[in-house]
Amino acid sequence: MSAEVDRLLHRLVQGLRPQVGERADALLGRLRDELPDLWGHEDLAALALQEITGHLTTFLDLLDGQVTMDEVAPPELAREVSRECARRGLPLSGLLRAYRIGHMILLRQMQAEATRLTDDPELVSDIMTRMTDSGFAYVDIGSELVVTAYQEERERRLRQRLAMTDAAGRRIGTTLDITRTAEELVEVGTEDFADLVVVDLLDSAVSESPVEDDALLRRVALGTPGSVHGGPAHRYPEGSVQDRALRSGQPVLRIGVEADGSAPWEPAAGDSVLLLPLQARGAVLGLVQFFRGGSTTPFDHDDLSLAREIAARTAVSIDNARRYTHERLTALTLQRSLLPQRPVRNAVVETAARYLPSGGRAGLGGDWYDVIPLSGARVALVVGDVAGRGLEAAAAMGRLRMAVRAFADIDLMPDELLTHLDDVVIRLSREEGRDEGGLSATCLYAVYDASTGTCSLASAGHVLPALATGSRPDPSSGSVATSVDFLDVPMGPPLGLGGLPFETAQFDVPEGSLLAFYTDGLIEGRGSDVDASRALLREHLATAPESPDTVCDGLLEALLPDQPADDTTLLVARTRALDARHIAVLDVPSDPAAVSRARRFAADRLAEWGLEDLSFATELIVSELVTNAVRYGRSPIQLRMILQSSLTCEVSDASSTAPHLRRARTYDEGGRGLLLVAQMADRWGTRHSRDGKVIWAEQPLPHEDGGSGEGAQAVPGVDLTITVPSTLDDAFPSA
Repeated sequence: MSAEVDRLLHRLVQGLRPQVGERADALLGRLRDELPDLWGHEDLAALALQEITGHLTTFLDLLDGQVTMDEVAPPELAREVSRECARRGLPLSGLLRAYRIGHMILLRQMQAEATRLTDDPELVSDIMTRMTDSGFAYVDIGSELVVTAYQEERERRLRQRLAMTDAAGRRIGTTLDITRTAEELVEVGTEDFADLVVVDLLDSAVSESPVEDDALLRRVALGTPGSVHGGPAHRYPEGSVQDRALRSGQPVLRIGVEADGSAPWEPAAGDSVLLLPLQARGAVLGLVQFFRGGSTTPFDHDDLSLAREIAARTAVSIDNARRYTHERLTALTLQRSLLPQRPVRNAVVETAARYLPSGGRAGLGGDWYDVIPLSGARVALVVGDVAGRGLEAAAAMGRLRMAVRAFADIDLMPDELLTHLDDVVIRLSREEGRDEGGLSATCLYAVYDASTGTCSLASAGHVLPALATGSRPDPSSGSVATSVDFLDVPMGPPLGLGGLPFETAQFDVPEGSLLAFYTDGLIEGRGSDVDASRALLREHLATAPESPDTVCDGLLEALLPDQPADDTTLLVARTRALDARHIAVLDVPSDPAAVSRARRFAADRLAEWGLEDLSFATELIVSELVTNAVRYGRSPIQLRMILQSSLTCEVSDASSTAPHLRRARTYDEGGRGLLLVAQMADRWGTRHSRDGKVIWAEQPLPHEDGGSGEGAQAVPGVDLTITVPSTLDDAFPSA
């Protein structure tokens, strides 16, 4: 009986072999009717047709005895179909059901063929038994193969998803830069996930200034594997899928992309796209699009879930970068508005300054500098640094700079000024509810006096300046070798500690010397050695050119990286000396009769300097200041006249009592002297020293056209016909 079964099966198989292709096509049609969701994809159905053909051929070989059950192997294409189903998220149960249905259909067809070949029911029964046993065994082998392939693909996709999620966490948002963050998203997205990634951000979401068009987008990043670049500004067509996704805030998965003008490439049949609105903290920032071409497996819902996770992470990073950029720009604008807005022109020193914000995540610091003209051919040079970052540090810096200017206006000694500034820092810290020492700052305050060629300096925890001295630069080369020293003077504690003293140091500064003031960011950059930086600073200053501007640029280029880790402030001053011919000094005895001699001395000096137009105002100022010193001050008394860009008259005495303006009543014999000085002079004031005080008054020089300066004009608001005679009788005693 077995031989008859073998012969009949051989005839059956030989008859079916020429019909394999036709029967495979019919079988696929039946399966598509039974499982439309599984075989609804045309590309997958074409692949499945080849698989069914392979299965039929292998099964016929098994029935014909060409292979044994131990040797039989389903076609390799079965693995690929299983993997493709896993990639598309199609259920494994559907694939296994297709195997069972196909097996039953094939058995029925073969039973019909066997019945046609013989009318022996017992023989047909034996044939069906063998085909059924072989069929179920083959289905088991095939099912095991596809299950294994399916699980392997799902696990591979899971690992890929985890790897991509991990890559997104590590590589997206590494900087607080919006464009770079978008580029990182493109780079991650085009690695084994999408053929093209496009990041469009709303102009209204990233612009620092108000925008009128809330639909305008910036194409921040667009890229394919290995290539990322930006694109032009644009708008999505109204009603397009991109426009709807952006307005609704809902993600979209589409298979087949219409050519509506919004896609960055020409769509083709089978292309798929994921559209993910970038949303963070309740605001829509833009849209990211992931594209796959028709030759690539279309996106599925697993891909959509992964893309949503990555887009959400990117949106937060972009929003952080946007907020950081906004705060940084605000702090930078505030800080720069609080720094000197234009170069300070001064006859005492030639200065240049630079402020460079940090390039890292730390944000702006509280560095500042200032150049403050003082009376008597002097200038204050200030550099400071508030601890902390951002708007808070910038605001504190502005308050301290204004405090320094206020203290400089009353001409305090450097150590006294820092003592008062220390009190200000402590008070600010308490007002802001900080802990003791919560607000901290460093400050260096130096006063250069061109009439004596000396510099007085005090430091509150701030790095000391470098002094480059030598002969004047060679006009042919523009530079000259000089000696460079880092000043070794006492340094006080940082501001904000309270109760600790500061000390003023004084040193000579030859004419033409360079003073380089800086914050620690210049020499303590990322990865740099402080000693090496100081050596480089010394080397550069030793051959510094004439122009302080050039010195600043050279130092920054030599010492700072492209992205400095800390804010840096640099202030360079080249000193000038005041010609002795422009200074006139007279010792005045404590005698009212000396007033007329001081007046004649002033008139003679004005004649020598060709400033006779200032005689009236100057003699009046000298008379009033000398009279006050004789009456209310103590010896020694000295008159000093300084001619530079203005004319300054100073009277010093050993008393610390300062005069003040007061309103004289109608019949008062005195009390109008300082009022006249204030009206005649452009500026006037008092400065104290440890030896007494100096009262000074400054007048502008006459114009080049022969007219006089402001000090020689009629005094506004003062009736000279009444006040001047009574004052002159009092202030100009006979010799």
